Amino acid sequence: MRLGKTAVVLGGSAAGLCAAGALAPHFDHVLVLERDELPAGAGHRRGVPQSKHPHFLLNSGRRAIGALFPGFEDDLIAAGGLLLMPSMDAAYLDGPGWSARKRSAMTMVYGSRILIERVLRDKVRELGNVVVREGASVRGLTTHDGEITGVAFTAAEGDEHVGTDFVVDAMGRGSPVAGWLVAAGWPEPEVRTLDAKVTYTSRWYDLPAERPASWWWRHLVIMPTPDKGDHPAEHEYLVNFFPVEGNRVIACMGSWGLEMPSTTDAFVETARRVRTPLFAAAMDRCEPASPVHLTRSTGNKWRRYDRLRTPPRRLAFVGDSICAFNPFYAQGISSASGSALLLREHLSRAGQLDAGFSARFLAAQRKLLRVPWSLAMARDQGYACAAGTEKLPEWRRRIVAALSAPAFSLVVGAAREDAVVDEHFAKVFNLDESLGQMLRNPRVLTGLLRHRVRTALGRQRVPSGFDPRAEPPSTDYSAAVTR
Repeated sequence: MRLGKTAVVLGGSAAGLCAAGALAPHFDHVLVLERDELPAGAGHRRGVPQSKHPHFLLNSGRRAIGALFPGFEDDLIAAGGLLLMPSMDAAYLDGPGWSARKRSAMTMVYGSRILIERVLRDKVRELGNVVVREGASVRGLTTHDGEITGVAFTAAEGDEHVGTDFVVDAMGRGSPVAGWLVAAGWPEPEVRTLDAKVTYTSRWYDLPAERPASWWWRHLVIMPTPDKGDHPAEHEYLVNFFPVEGNRVIACMGSWGLEMPSTTDAFVETARRVRTPLFAAAMDRCEPASPVHLTRSTGNKWRRYDRLRTPPRRLAFVGDSICAFNPFYAQGISSASGSALLLREHLSRAGQLDAGFSARFLAAQRKLLRVPWSLAMARDQGYACAAGTEKLPEWRRRIVAALSAPAFSLVVGAAREDAVVDEHFAKVFNLDESLGQMLRNPRVLTGLLRHRVRTALGRQRVPSGFDPRAEPPSTDYSAAVTR
């Protein structure tokens, strides 16, 4: 059902493109206003600095985007995306050493952010009632009697204004919309924050034409050390050797509260001090394809528009404009596409775009965002360097810091041996289930307890802790997994 003539999306990155897909069935015309000039193919641009770092497309995001744009995943893979099973295709260094390979419930599509957005732009171009205006800088909103009625922007032709029946803010972390609403008479929304001082640095590499025989893996993951004694700072890094399209990888190192290398020489030297020599050795076999890219804007931030007594009518928010996460947890695109799909569902049931619609959508979106937000808090609240409204009292922070890593290792270890734990862990990782739901499941608790007992007795079915300084083992232990 059509709900109006014109809808406007502020921002043309992944969140805005998904929002356009959600609006297209319900409005005669959808206008996407994007400040940048968009590349014809898969290319970096100023408005998406995160594109130079690894991006996971979680299963919940794959499904949401596929519902908005049928055929998206097939098109992404046809364009070079890689459909892999991490438990079989990734060498994973966690705890004291390498994990064993086995089949699992989780698959993922690997690809760069620039490829994901290029395929999304192609899908949007197939929608006959959507127009993307490039080089358009949004300057403000016009309002009347509690609702949004128009958008002011500047383009190459000069200042313009378009009347609208609905607006979606997809302008990212730095969105100025909250300030515009305050200027128009709405109260400042409550903002929840937690910045764990995450910094990460990446460099792109071309893989060798022929992979070495020992490289059974496609993805290399090095988790921070659990060792509490003296060790190099680099052992605290979270490291990825992340495969993308075009026979390339993104070598990425990140940390909580530590300085990270920003030059190519420092990047290469730092890589030699991480927990395993495999990371630097793999880089040595590849050809550098980019300079080093460093990012520090990584804090968690949730603008609580849902708590406004009278939220603006005919306005919705998707992506980082409402809830931004520590990018380490790969939740951004999946949360944004989930919000866009939720918006489409609410529009399909809407009789009119009144205050009731705004309240219902914001309440449903709050429930959706609580899942990734709680996962981000579960880890970031344990760091002494963290700051923000969600910073814990010191005694609680110490408890979180003491329990979070062992608890995570217990779940990962149990998932290696127990298919049911593995299934629910995959759901949590992919934002299909909350951490609380998983930990309230009696069968999951039984699997965790059984794994703890077997570990204490030295009777694990699937070994772990293989020497981190040696090559990761290629043996497939799938047959040892039980239900």
